[in-house]
Amino acid sequence: MLLTQSSTPVIGWISTLLGYVIDIIFRLLDLVGIQNIGLSIIIFTVFVRLIMTPLTIKQQKFTKINQAMQPEITKIQKKYRNKKDQASLAKQNEEIQAVYEKYGTSPTGGCAQLLIQFPIFLAFFNVVRNVPAYIPQVKDIYMTAVTAIQQTPGYVDTINKIADGVHSSYISELPNNATSNQIIDVLNYFTADAWGQLADAMPSISGVIESVHHQVAGINNFIFGINVAQAPGFRLSVYLLIPILAALFQFLTTKTMKQPDMGDNPAAGMTKSMTYVMPLMSFYFCLVAPAGMGLYWATSALFMCIQQIIVNKYMEHADLDKMIEKNREKAAKKKAKGKKTMMERLTGAADNADNQQQVSGRKTITDVATMNLKKMPGASGSSANGQNVDVDQLGEIGKNAYLVSQYDKEQNTRGGKK
Repeated sequence: MLLTQSSTPVIGWISTLLGYVIDIIFRLLDLVGIQNIGLSIIIFTVFVRLIMTPLTIKQQKFTKINQAMQPEITKIQKKYRNKKDQASLAKQNEEIQAVYEKYGTSPTGGCAQLLIQFPIFLAFFNVVRNVPAYIPQVKDIYMTAVTAIQQTPGYVDTINKIADGVHSSYISELPNNATSNQIIDVLNYFTADAWGQLADAMPSISGVIESVHHQVAGINNFIFGINVAQAPGFRLSVYLLIPILAALFQFLTTKTMKQPDMGDNPAAGMTKSMTYVMPLMSFYFCLVAPAGMGLYWATSALFMCIQQIIVNKYMEHADLDKMIEKNREKAAKKKAKGKKTMMERLTGAADNADNQQQVSGRKTITDVATMNLKKMPGASGSSANGQNVDVDQLGEIGKNAYLVSQYDKEQNTRGGKK
């Protein structure tokens, strides 16, 4: 049961905010004599994409800079390709981080848009699948029917029986003490046939039910009679138009995005495969989600495709050296203020945890590794107590413990020579 507005922390708060926005859009359209959820969704989508345009440009700048620095990163990765010891891995990360600093960016530089877009998507999904909870005018229409229905004996059993035939995963059985909001949650997913059955089952108020259904249909129906509250499903119908358009626009958007040349990097194949995987995912999602959500997805993909073409033209004439210099200035300012990059925060957290363990007297991973190595006889390496260790017989965990111990021992020896 949807139980009206979402109460999920963060996502629920964003849903409420987005609900206010789409309610304003719906009211503005109503002023010119248009009451349509589908059109409201399209306008809302364009509004959101316009707000996120600066992030899109920032992401494309990161992509352009990434294209310039990728050869250097690939060279470093090739240099340490066959070196799996801890010292080599640490050195590789250090050299890659130096490249990012050289270009004034970070590995997470292009993630901002995704991090912002994802919660918006989840929040808006709540709004679309339960429109009456977020648009008061729509809820008032339903309330006309609900008020009359609640005066009819056995209305809960009647609604539940009809709802079973709708076969929607968004509908749950009404409890005997169902509230008005819970009844609206169910009626929101009723098909035309379900509304007809409800009118037949309650002949005394059939006129009210038919009137409300007519108003709801007028609000929810988009082009070609597509009801934005209904999911297309796995059946041949006009509803398939939305999943097809969503997949097509997603494919075109992916093709217009300029991806960095990653050479023989394994990630290159994954990047190329996403060109086809993402449209297929879009098609499937738009099949099982309410058509209104598919409309949001398709509109968003179309807008992004057009936006991407414009941004590409802009980026073709952008000065790469100026972008790099500006990034380095921003990074320098953040560093002067004591702000750390994501990589530095993660590395610092690990170092602090290790230091805290040593101060508190608890054993670190090096301590445990050294202690375990004292118990391992062999002939390939040397343990902390001078005994030989057959590394090949230690197993994966044992090898890692040995490498950590030897690396730590080497670092302590160097420190003692200074």
